[in-house]
This record gives sequence, structure tokens and C-alpha cells, in this order.
Amino acid sequence: MDSRYNYFNLQRYIHLLMQFKNVDEILNKYGKYVVQQSKSNLTKDKKGGGDLYNSVSYVIDKSQDDFLLEFLMEDYGVFVDKGVKGKTSTYPETSAALSRFQYGSGTGPKGGLTKGINAWLKKKRFQFRDKQGRFMSYESMTYLIARSIYNKGLKANLFFTKPFEAGLKRLPDDLSKAFVLDIEDGIILGTK
Repeated sequence: MDSRYNYFNLQRYIHLLMQFKNVDEILNKYGKYVVQQSKSNLTKDKKGGGDLYNSVSYVIDKSQDDFLLEFLMEDYGVFVDKGVKGKTSTYPETSAALSRFQYGSGTGPKGGLTKGINAWLKKKRFQFRDKQGRFMSYESMTYLIARSIYNKGLKANLFFTKPFEAGLKRLPDDLSKAFVLDIEDGIILGTK
């Protein structure tokens, strides 16, 4: 009988025996840590309780032969995390975060910033007053805010990057220990 055939049968048998409970536990622990710390960072930056805060989550996909840990958030979360360089100036934090995003580069959708700000102002029912004390229209406020952000950019706050990287420092060691425990449980002890 071919030894390669026996190896593949053994590999399939091992896979059936093991449930990878310890690996699953470590990945869940890491995912919960990153989500909790990300939400805490958003709250400290006065961005808690909004759509971005509520959307930060994680999912572990075990449908294939391997594990996939995926973090989810609103699309604009990456811009809040890494910042966006302005057309005329950039915050030092954004430069330090090595942001690859910049207003005026022509790569993003036209009018996306304006639409987002207008929707945010209407949702928050927020209005400036002019010099005579009258409320400004949403369109006027949208123009002023969008122009300022377009020129200055968005400051990076690394709400997601910091906990992701902090947890990632320990993850390889924790995963290797958990994997060894799962192998011992699955093969040596014969547990399922």
C-alpha cells in the first residue's frame, strides 16, 4: 500500500477527531478584545454610540479546513482609523499612521464627502448660527465643513489599529499553545 495514501487517510482521521476548541477559544478571546478596545477608543474620541461604534464586530468562519477571523465595521471606519490627508495640509497623526488616503486624489467617488456630511448634519439636527444669529441652512453648513475637511484632512485616531496590533503580539504564541492542546486532546486522549 502507498505510504502517501496512509498519510492522507491519517490526516483526514485527525481532522475528524479534532474540534479545535482551544484554538476557537483563543480566536474568540482575541476578537472580543479588539472589538471591546476599538469601541472604547471610539468612546474616548467622542465617537461612541454612532453607526461606526455599533458596527464594529468580528466573525470566525470555520466553513473550510482553516479558520478565518474577520473584523467588520462601516466602510468609512478605515478613514477614521488611518485618517485622510488633506489637499493643502495634513495632520501629523495622519502622516504618522502612513495613511494612503488623500482628498483630491481623484480615486474616491465624487461628492461622497459632501453627501456624508449633509446626512450626518440632518441626522444630528445640528445647525450653526450666522453673524446675525439666524440658523444656517444644512447646505451652507455642509459646504463649510466639507471644504475644511477637504483642505485639512481627517486626523487618524487608530481606534482599531492599536488594539489589533497589541493583541496580535501575543496571538501567535497563544495560538500555537492552543493548537498543541487541541492535537493532544484529539489524538492522544481520543476526545471529540
